[in-house]
Amino acid sequence: MSQLPPTARRFSAPSRQNGAHAKGDPVVVLGGGPAGLTAGYLLAKKGMPVVVLEAHEKVGGLAMTEERDGFRFDLGGHRFFTKSKEVDDLWHEVLDDEFLLRPRMSRIYWNGRFLDYPLRGPDVIKKLGPVELTRAFLSYLAAAVRPKGTEESFEEWVSNRFGKRLFDLFFKSYTEKVWGVPTTEIRAEWAAQRIKGLSFFSAAKAAFFGNRGNKVKSLISEFHYPRYGPGQMWEAMTEEIRRHGGEVRTGTPVERLVMENGEIKEVQAGEDTFTPRHVISSLPLRTTVNITRPLPPPKLREAARGLRYRDFLTVALVLDGEDLFPDNWIYIHEPGVQVGRIQNYRSWSPWMVPDESKACVGLEYFCFEGDELWTMSDDALVELAAGELDQLGLAPREKVERGYVVRVPKAYPMYDKDYGERVSAIRSWLDGIGNLQQVGRNGLHRYNNSDHSMLTAMRAVDNITRGTSHDIWAVNAESVYHEEDVADEHPYREAPETPAMQQPVASET
Repeated sequence: MSQLPPTARRFSAPSRQNGAHAKGDPVVVLGGGPAGLTAGYLLAKKGMPVVVLEAHEKVGGLAMTEERDGFRFDLGGHRFFTKSKEVDDLWHEVLDDEFLLRPRMSRIYWNGRFLDYPLRGPDVIKKLGPVELTRAFLSYLAAAVRPKGTEESFEEWVSNRFGKRLFDLFFKSYTEKVWGVPTTEIRAEWAAQRIKGLSFFSAAKAAFFGNRGNKVKSLISEFHYPRYGPGQMWEAMTEEIRRHGGEVRTGTPVERLVMENGEIKEVQAGEDTFTPRHVISSLPLRTTVNITRPLPPPKLREAARGLRYRDFLTVALVLDGEDLFPDNWIYIHEPGVQVGRIQNYRSWSPWMVPDESKACVGLEYFCFEGDELWTMSDDALVELAAGELDQLGLAPREKVERGYVVRVPKAYPMYDKDYGERVSAIRSWLDGIGNLQQVGRNGLHRYNNSDHSMLTAMRAVDNITRGTSHDIWAVNAESVYHEEDVADEHPYREAPETPAMQQPVASET
């Protein structure tokens, strides 16, 4: 067992606010994002001692709401839509009347024009015009009759099904912004998995006849949303955990997981050390491997170091005057600018923008932590964003009053040709830790949404409280469990080396 610093405090269980004291060691939850807080909430409701440790000063993880001078920013746009009834019930239980039903409106911005998404036939005809429509249709017909041959890239796969013209107009630029490489360097298998259920004819049918029953999951027309942004959900959940006697500690990064006899015996966080009954972790796998003592074998540490992430940053601009557009967000398909997506925060919820005479938009830039965009100064990023708004014809530069920058590291776990082998090796090691369960997006190194992350936490709590043996790695938000053992396809033919991969891991800092 490791030695504690002289100033350290040891905890067995958190004291309850009502004066009672919970018996036994606590369940220690690592990370205060959607998965971690869901676990903490469900455990606290059952009367179990629980401590949630969050490194950031705010809860919510990637789904937090940033607030600056009264303006609230949703980092990435978090729709609350799920096919899982138990997740939906939990959302309504926590927020009740504060959980608003909002219409979805999102469009593609292309060639200085807005195209509705989901597509509408009359709008497509009007915006593209007869010449462009004819070119797109002829391109589609040519692709339909042409032998497919070997499809190795995203570009080939999409062009074969939609035509080269539609690919150039609506797939190429945005995809390259999101993933940071040309579409010729993105694998065809990834396109087949990510665009499943949406074909030329299904899109055309939805355009002219609507998307009845929301059968095509890319074309959802409404969603729920907290009045004050997604962070309100996690802040309310935090209050409920505390009300039921649990603890949520922010600004408390986990520094060490001390192993003994195949279990985590100590969780060290700052000056405090906890003796956990169970540990539920949403920490990135890269972090979990490197803060564990004794350290796992070098091959596992090398596997953890090789895990990649795609990051992004938001530049929120406050402008004088009316909203720039009524959409929740727009996709920027213009190749001449770096911005990939623009949020209109008032359209998510009017309560996000405190001044009716001002507009507030968030320009999202996909990048790698440590690259040129990421390391630009905040002032330079605000200038870049304001200039691109002007270049796009959405707002003149002089209307921008001020701006704020929020960087979001490890936003998207990256899939490359080696990630499956790396994750499998780490998982085999994790499976040998008797009282540890990994949950959430980064905890499983899987690109999933908040509802999926919450469902993994629900199953982890079941395993603790009901003695079930759910395989957390198999949990899926739409079907509860994957019916087939099909790995998530990785996008890159050759994954780029990211600057963050060269940074020290947690144990080396």
